[in-house]
Amino acid sequence: MAEPRFLPLPDVATELNVSESQVYHMVRSGELPAIKIGGRGQWRVERARLEQYIEEKYAETAAWVAQNPLNATDAE
Repeated sequence: MAEPRFLPLPDVATELNVSESQVYHMVRSGELPAIKIGGRGQWRVERARLEQYIEEKYAETAAWVAQNPLNATDAE
């Protein structure tokens, strides 16, 4: 069976190993693209968008690490 295209916020939280409230904040702030669907307006994150978000975070982290090298005293 194929993976679902859209994930509810609790599943996104599990994927990212963060709290549901953190995911909700990321969605509401626009950091993580999502849609509201259904009569109750439930949030869903498209799996492809989640993977894109993760790749962007890897790039941001790599840039930060390059700009903030670990000093020998930091490693102690």
